[in-house]
Amino acid sequence: MATPRLIRRLAFQALYQLDAVKDAELDRVRASIDIDEDVKPGEVDKALTLASKAFENRGPADDAVAELAPEWPVHRQPAVDRALLRLAHYEMTHGTTPPKAAVAEAVKLAKEFSTEKSPAFINAILDKLLKRVLESNPAAAEAASEEAGS
Repeated sequence: MATPRLIRRLAFQALYQLDAVKDAELDRVRASIDIDEDVKPGEVDKALTLASKAFENRGPADDAVAELAPEWPVHRQPAVDRALLRLAHYEMTHGTTPPKAAVAEAVKLAKEFSTEKSPAFINAILDKLLKRVLESNPAAAEAASEEAGS
C-alpha cells in the first residue's frame, strides 16, 4: 500500500510530465513515471487525478506565485519547482491536504529532486501562501493550530 508521500511523489512526477510535454495524455504519463510494484492501480489513479487537477488549476497557482514572488515569474522557474509549487498550491487551496503538510511535503520533494536553493525558495513562497490560506479559511487555521499544539 502506498503512503500519502508516495502518492504525492507520483503526482509530482506526473504533473512535471504534463507541463513538459505538450498535449500529454494521462495514459502516456502513467507509462513514463516510475511506479513501484507495491503501488496498487487505484493508488496510481489517485496520484494521476491529483496531478491532473493541479495541472488544470495551474492558472491560479501561477498567478499566486507571480504575486508572491514577482522577480520569479513562472517562465523563469525551474520546471521541477514550478510543478512542486502548483501541486502544493492545489493541495492547500482545495482542502485535499492540511496546508502545513503540503508545504512540508513540497520542501522535502524539492530537496530530493531540485537544486540546492530550491527548498528555501519553495518554502518562502509556500509560507506566504500558507498565511493567506489560513487567513481565508478559519477551519484550516484552527486545524493548523491544533496540529502545532500536538
